[in-house]
Amino acid sequence: MMMEAFGRGMHVAAASTMVFRSELQPMMTPEPVGSSSFSSSSRQRDLVFIVNPRGCNGKTGRQWRKILPYLQSRLGKECNILESITSGPCHAIDITREAIREGADAVVAVGGDGTLHEVVNGFFWAGKPVTSQMKDSTHSTALGLIPLGTGSDFARTLHWKDDPREAIERVARGLRSRIDIGVIGGESCENHYFINVADIHLSAKAGFYASRYKSFGKLCYVLGALHAFMGHQNQDLRIKFNEGEWETWPQVTTVCIGNAKYFGGGMKITPNATPYSGNLEVVIVQNFKWHDFILKLQKLYNGTHLSLENISARSALSIELEDISGNGGIHIQSDGEHLGFLPKKISVLPGAIEMIC
Repeated sequence: MMMEAFGRGMHVAAASTMVFRSELQPMMTPEPVGSSSFSSSSRQRDLVFIVNPRGCNGKTGRQWRKILPYLQSRLGKECNILESITSGPCHAIDITREAIREGADAVVAVGGDGTLHEVVNGFFWAGKPVTSQMKDSTHSTALGLIPLGTGSDFARTLHWKDDPREAIERVARGLRSRIDIGVIGGESCENHYFINVADIHLSAKAGFYASRYKSFGKLCYVLGALHAFMGHQNQDLRIKFNEGEWETWPQVTTVCIGNAKYFGGGMKITPNATPYSGNLEVVIVQNFKWHDFILKLQKLYNGTHLSLENISARSALSIELEDISGNGGIHIQSDGEHLGFLPKKISVLPGAIEMIC
């Protein structure tokens, strides 16, 4: 049973799983063509809300406690609400996998892009979707999001407002759409999945350093970028698109591979990306100096930078990147999570996850 599994295997609030039970009352929301809806089900739904209470310097936990009564009153008559509090890095991955195996209708990330990133990775195990490794492979667990963290860049792509009640209404409607997921592989490492943007070199270093300044809120991205510029050098890279021939790209400052549009707290870095396209947008910035970023910062934030000199963009199903110097010091991150260094291969998994939209 779902209750037993969560009681055994997950750290939750008040040392036990919080569950609100009542009889299911089917909702009357129309189901659009091409989507499925929780509300069409006649059985009681299990919704697992994974909360990072330390997100945004503890603000996420405080906000969650404020909206929980509304969540209970809005959804408690139609489903089982299961609340799981993460205890540290990667815990959300384990919670998600167990929830899917136990047959949850949806796993809802409550927090910022970091929590969402972990939940997305929990949908996969050993290089395959968790559902494909289950006996009942016909069941589908949806991904949900209540954005409450420092950064909510993925929500920006979908034009979602910073309103928890609106997010709860999306969960209540339960309409699903399939979205693409990016996957990153490399030498002697497991696949890693991302929903938003993967980036390489300067921007990845900036994200790595930004994690040290989380106590400054969204200012952490600016501080991280300033730190990254110290001692930064552009590098020549070898890049292969769509399994084609290797190309040499000189003096690369940063490479961004977008499944969605925004990163770094609102910068519209891959403005043509959408998680419904079946492709990734690749933006390559070459030969930029620190003053170029300052002078062109507004264009980078509003997404009008693709016409600038030394910026290239193209759509791709896959991209491989190598450091020509062989020094192994080119950083890579995805959804703000540091993943080590090149070489890496990045590709898209079209329609890999159903998301509550």
